[in-house]
Amino acid sequence: MDQWIESILEQFGAFGVGMLMLVENVFPPIPSELVMPWAGYSVSQGQSSFLAVVASGSVGAFVGAYAWYWVARRIGKERLATWVDKHGAWLTISRDDIDQVDRWFEDWGAAAVLLCRLIPGLRTLISVPAGFAEMPPAKFSACTAIGTVAWTALLAVIGLWLGKNYGDLAGPLSWVSSGVIAAMFSVWIYRLVRQHRRHGKPASSR
Repeated sequence: MDQWIESILEQFGAFGVGMLMLVENVFPPIPSELVMPWAGYSVSQGQSSFLAVVASGSVGAFVGAYAWYWVARRIGKERLATWVDKHGAWLTISRDDIDQVDRWFEDWGAAAVLLCRLIPGLRTLISVPAGFAEMPPAKFSACTAIGTVAWTALLAVIGLWLGKNYGDLAGPLSWVSSGVIAAMFSVWIYRLVRQHRRHGKPASSR
């Protein structure tokens, strides 16, 4: 996948960053922790503009986050949770995940929407309880935009700094990317198998 990410960035530049970040918010096994450092590295090699990759990555992530917010607001918690029980493993999401971020939102409100944009695993899901609670769109958009820009810029800066200070990091970054992807893919497969086993068990008699 790391080669695929690198290829997308080479072919589409900043626009490709936005596409990948949008997909990352829908299908978490494509992690921003790989996309944005690669984008920053491409900036260090003179292939992209720093402002362009941060802006594009932020827009893509924002659109994905807003999509989850809109879905949650439209269909409500029970309908979404029921769907997640049946199909959520494909997106590495469970009902417990929804309940967890729901509690975060109840405790912290708008601050949770802002801060969770900086926490892997919660960045996307925090949109869901905000939608359930019908958080005002303008407030949700402001908190999401601030947190998203901060996160994408931070990751891009890391890739840019590494590229400028250590030369050709394509090889090492590929190995690191492969390791991260393998670990995340293993977790995804585990959750998928566990979900199918759980739904495959016959209902207990009462």
